[in-house]
Amino acid sequence: MSTSLTIPCQHCGALNQVPAERIGEHPNCGRCKQALFEGHPIELTAANFDGLAGRGELPLLVDFWAPWCGPCRGFAPVFVEAARRLEPRLRLAKLDTEAQPQLAQRFNIRSIPTLLLLKQGREIARQAGALNAAQLQQFIDGALQPH
Repeated sequence: MSTSLTIPCQHCGALNQVPAERIGEHPNCGRCKQALFEGHPIELTAANFDGLAGRGELPLLVDFWAPWCGPCRGFAPVFVEAARRLEPRLRLAKLDTEAQPQLAQRFNIRSIPTLLLLKQGREIARQAGALNAAQLQQFIDGALQPH
């Protein structure tokens, strides 16, 4: 008996049931046929946030950033590389706090960059400040360990 994971499509919002053992086989959306994982962070907006953050079973790591923030721009390549390396174990997404201030306020973002690890829409870990690749991996591993 195979277990399946519910994965929302970043393109059309459809919920997809993907067998857990096939998650690494580059699954496509059943509705729009686009890739469920593309190896780069998803851009989050007020329109797609709840559908992507609250409906899927994979953890979602969100980088709250702003275009004028030097540390945010410096951290961006580390985050992009992490998406390439870590999908489909978890999803990575970016949220521009200037363009989406209501979401930054909803999660009480006080400094940027701030990373939030969400599981089914609920915060399970938070980290403020830019990280190098090793620190980012350590944060993710620590947050996803069974307690």
